[in-house]
Amino acid sequence: MWRRCRRLLRGRAPLPRPPPAATGTAPLGPGGGRAYAPPGERKRFYQNVSISQGEGGFEINLDHRKLKTPQAKLFTVPSEALAIAVATEWDSQKDTIKFYTMHLTTLCNTALDNPTQRSKMQLIRAAVKFLETDTVCYRVEEPPALAELQKNEWDPIVAWAEERYNVAIGSSTSILGPNIPASTKDTFVSHLASYNMWALQGIEYIITQLKSLILSMGVIDRHITVEKAVLLSRLEEEYQIHRWGNVEWAHDYDLCELRARAAAGTLFVHLCSESSTVKHKLLQD
Repeated sequence: MWRRCRRLLRGRAPLPRPPPAATGTAPLGPGGGRAYAPPGERKRFYQNVSISQGEGGFEINLDHRKLKTPQAKLFTVPSEALAIAVATEWDSQKDTIKFYTMHLTTLCNTALDNPTQRSKMQLIRAAVKFLETDTVCYRVEEPPALAELQKNEWDPIVAWAEERYNVAIGSSTSILGPNIPASTKDTFVSHLASYNMWALQGIEYIITQLKSLILSMGVIDRHITVEKAVLLSRLEEEYQIHRWGNVEWAHDYDLCELRARAAAGTLFVHLCSESSTVKHKLLQD
C-alpha cells in the first residue's frame, strides 16, 4: 500500500476544491454525538491526487484544487502518513467515487469540523460511558452452549483489560448489566485523556462499531487483531449463523464492512497519535 502511496508525494501539486467529501450527519457516538455520514456515489471529477504541506498541516490535492470539508474548511491533517492514507482513498476510486468506502476521509472531516462541537472531556466521557453497556460484559444464561462460548471467548479479554489498566470490570447476566466501579471509570478517563482530539474521534468511532470499549482498547493496544475484535463483537451472531446457517451474501457483506470500518478507525488512531519517527519508518517500509 505504502509503495503505491509514495508516488503521490512526487507531484505535490497545487490544490483541490471538490464538493464536500462528506455531507449530512448520522448517529455516531455513545454519548449522543453525531458525525458526518458520507453520501452515496458520484462521478469521479479529478485525474491526479497528491499531497502538499501547508501552514496548518498536510493537504490533499485533487488535480489543482484543495480538498475542503463539508463546512468549507481547508482539509488539513496533522501527519504526512495520515495524508498519504487519505490520498490513497481518493486515488483508489475508479470512474465512480464511492464515499461510503472512504472511512478515513469521513473521520478527518469529523475531526476538522467537529459538527457536534464536543470538547475533549465530552468525547472521553461518552467513550467511558459505553462500559455500562459493553458487549463483552453482558452475558446470557440460556442457551448453555452460548453462555459457555461467551465465557471462553470474552473472559480472557476482560481479564486482560483488568490487568492492563489495574481495574475491576466483571460481567453480568442481569439486564441492568455489570456494576462498573467509579474508580474503573476514572482510570479509563485518565487513560483516554492522554490521546489528542483527533485520536479520540477515532477511538469513539471504533467503539461504536464494536459496541465495546474493552475490545476497542484491545485493538488499539495491539493486544488483539481487528479480525479477532470483530469476531468477538459478533459472537452471538456467529453462534446463530453456525446453528441456523448463513444468509447468502448478507452476513458476509456485514462482516467485511465491519472489519473495514474497525480497521480504518484503528489506523486513524495510530496515525494521529504515533511519533513522527514511527510514521516515517512506516513510510519507508
